[in-house]
Amino acid sequence: MHVDRTTTRPRGRRRLSGALALAVGSGLVLVGGAGTAQAADVNVAKNAGFENGLANWSCSAGSGSAVSSPVRTGTGALKAAPAGQDNAKCVQTVAVKPNSTYTLSAWVQGGYAYLGANNTGTGTGTVSTWTPDSPSWKQLTTTFTTGASTTSVEIYTHGWYGTSPYLVDDVSVFGPDGGGGQDPDPVVPSTPAGLAAGTVTSSSVALSWGAVNGATAYKVYRDGANPQTVSGTSATVTGLTADTAYQFQVSATNAAGESAKSAAVSARTSKATDPGPGPAVPKHAVTGYWQNFDNGAAKQKLRDVQAAYDIIAVSFADSTATPGQITFNLDPAVGYASVADFKADVAAKKAAGKSVILSVGGEKGNVTINSDATATAFADSAYALMQQYGFNGIDIDLEHGVNATYLTKALRQLSAKAGSSMVLTMAPQTIDMQNTSSEYFKTALAVKDILTVINTQYYNSGSMLGCDGKVYSQGSVDFLTALACIQLQGGLAPSQVGLGVPASTRGAGSGYVDPQVVKNALDCLTKGTGCGTFKPAQTWPSLRGAMTWSTNWDATAGNAWSNAVGPHVHGLP
Repeated sequence: MHVDRTTTRPRGRRRLSGALALAVGSGLVLVGGAGTAQAADVNVAKNAGFENGLANWSCSAGSGSAVSSPVRTGTGALKAAPAGQDNAKCVQTVAVKPNSTYTLSAWVQGGYAYLGANNTGTGTGTVSTWTPDSPSWKQLTTTFTTGASTTSVEIYTHGWYGTSPYLVDDVSVFGPDGGGGQDPDPVVPSTPAGLAAGTVTSSSVALSWGAVNGATAYKVYRDGANPQTVSGTSATVTGLTADTAYQFQVSATNAAGESAKSAAVSARTSKATDPGPGPAVPKHAVTGYWQNFDNGAAKQKLRDVQAAYDIIAVSFADSTATPGQITFNLDPAVGYASVADFKADVAAKKAAGKSVILSVGGEKGNVTINSDATATAFADSAYALMQQYGFNGIDIDLEHGVNATYLTKALRQLSAKAGSSMVLTMAPQTIDMQNTSSEYFKTALAVKDILTVINTQYYNSGSMLGCDGKVYSQGSVDFLTALACIQLQGGLAPSQVGLGVPASTRGAGSGYVDPQVVKNALDCLTKGTGCGTFKPAQTWPSLRGAMTWSTNWDATAGNAWSNAVGPHVHGLP
């Protein structure tokens, strides 16, 4: 694609190949042939507010989905997520009238968003406009004139390769009716019938009901309040108190409004079953991330994870359409025959004295916790997953921004549910732990009383400042010791500090160190031996240990990392 020479192309990404145009719009006046709007002008876009999911729209590589929040109006919006080789392009072909002028507009939010039209039949055949990002809803607008024989035009939206997802709502292609008409105004749907309670646990109730014609979403009410919006005809309400009776109702919604609530059904959660405390984390522990995906490293089932690892972080949780909420989807590529087999492996590892936790985030993770509502959604969903799969706790590996205030609230809510045996780890990037004023560091200090260990990623970072104010290059014993020293002097207990390194040269883009360097760094910090040019003024014998990405890359390299570092960590003073 070509790029309009009058606009600036985002830097650091590959050029687009094909036409960079997209068209969406909302509610603007058509500029007619004489520059005035005509009475017959209509919005020829179908399902323009995404109230009917992705009907009439097609998105590349499965990148698009209809979401119920955030929306600008109505109950739906488009959310499209670009990937490294896909710009999340969503298109619709609309019927137009020849020799006519149309105004396109759309409201967008999030990352890079493009708006335009293709095959207009005049000029280059393409028009487009874009915005680099928008934290709130922002309207994009452009116009096009059709050719003498043009009866259809492709309108489309897209983002930019590998950037944040973008949202679109209230699309308008405003002009003469090309024969396809416009969507009729919706009417308020009728009240759902057949609401019934299904499976209950100590913290959740499953519900189902009959579909309603014209409904684009449903709201599930708990005791007349706290509505939860869902797109289908079933939902599981989580975060409930054990052995407690609740009443539930459901309503149907669309762009025209919300129906009356259904008759209420009652359900009582089951009594809590106390599984007892999880295995205690050793004084000196080795943490390894287990990959729930196939990226070329050795594929492992959880049972195959090397015995040297005391904490196994299952990577990664997935976000849902509800902000702050997480879920877990076992990747078929790993090779499990069923979820039950995976749960059995979790239980077996725990029986062997290992802690199995769920990691949230990663390079492509996009879980946002920036409000009371999202903090609660995170805590409720994380606890539900701990109960469902038997996880001992949670790892925070968010690499796209942390809000210390609300992440702290989320972790404290989760701790209150899970109890004192919960394992809580973090894996910040080096830049996130350079000083105590960073959001990650503030979070760590705010949850110090429930924090197990922070394994900072000492790789993929370049040069950084050490605790002595000097600059150190990654890949050296000085880099590991001088940067860990910042945390040790910044308020964390030595038992809450670990050294995170790649398991092999293929495990990270940069920063790999030989296992002997890791052992030297551990000895330097705990015993004052094996140091490089930087030698701390004191030692911290209770330093927790080391972490690696990943157990899979370790296996690929013949377990060289765990065979060397594991026994050394366990032999520390």
